[in-house]
Amino acid sequence: MATKSTGQRTSTPFGRDEVAAAVLEAASDLFAEKGPAATSIREVAARSKVNHGLVFRHFGAKDNLVGAVLDHLAGRITAQIESQASGAEVEEALIRHAKVVARAILDGYPVGELQSSFPTLARLLDEIRPNFDTDAEARLAAANISALQLGWYLFRPFLQGAMALDPVGEDAVRASIADVVAGIARPETR
Repeated sequence: MATKSTGQRTSTPFGRDEVAAAVLEAASDLFAEKGPAATSIREVAARSKVNHGLVFRHFGAKDNLVGAVLDHLAGRITAQIESQASGAEVEEALIRHAKVVARAILDGYPVGELQSSFPTLARLLDEIRPNFDTDAEARLAAANISALQLGWYLFRPFLQGAMALDPVGEDAVRASIADVVAGIARPETR
């Protein structure tokens, strides 16, 4: 499943906020397409239509840029959820974030350290915490739910082909995932 790229900018950003936003969008696209290790700061600068020195000035080393991109994408998901964006828009943002996370992990970046906030995971944990006796149990359940969903976002084409799920239909697959998530989130109903 391809993620929708925001593409090349048509105008040159001006001022700190515009430059930072343009760099984050360009880096997000490039990191999702080919990973941070295969992306140069010059490529990010060219796509965002800024001087490569500005990328370094605003974000520092590439590790900092990777962390800023991860935080940016996580914040975008939260903003879409809070603004009640369509399910398709939220899913697209989740897939884009998942691709950047996966590519960064495969490239050897310590994403759990570089990303400084995890608002979507915190929201999930807050939702399911009352269903568990201990905080550790709730955290494990939230991690398992996230792993299941990330796995489907990243490996859906492979899983559908390997398990011959095309005749089952997308709605049935989504319902099955939702049932498993509900079972993990509410262990007393199992």
